[in-house]
Amino acid sequence: MATWRIMTVSDIQGVLRVAGKVHPDLPESDTIFIERVKLFQEGSLVLVENDEVCGYVISHPIRNRQPPVLDSLLGEIPLDADQYYIHDLAILPEMRGQGLTVVCMDKILAIGNRYPTACLVSVYGTTAFWRRFGFVAGLVDEAMAGKLRGYGEDAVYLERQNTS
Repeated sequence: MATWRIMTVSDIQGVLRVAGKVHPDLPESDTIFIERVKLFQEGSLVLVENDEVCGYVISHPIRNRQPPVLDSLLGEIPLDADQYYIHDLAILPEMRGQGLTVVCMDKILAIGNRYPTACLVSVYGTTAFWRRFGFVAGLVDEAMAGKLRGYGEDAVYLERQNTS
């Protein structure tokens, strides 16, 4: 049975394997994943079945409406962070349809509820999927539009009001 657990640096090769299958057009280096785990391990989870990584989520606090550029290092989590960012959620196709995403999002949004809002960049036409979790299109200014271009032509900036 597949379960979610905190990601460790030793999981990164499995994470890269999943990312390569789910996001082949949006590659990120291992240093990105390693940094996220080291900076905010609480928001980094892996889905594991039979000791094999089958999915992952990377999330962390940011300053309001300042998601990172794709494949860029953060350096640090800002002390004045006031928004929660879901950087990536990826599950292998053969693991989908089992309710595993809902379990993951419950865990991640519980962390995100410490902040007034959460945000993400939707890719590959997944906006309707994210709406199920309360995300709606956010304001896109020139700076945000520039960041979105790095995520592909169909990238959409989404936000949600948190409940806590």
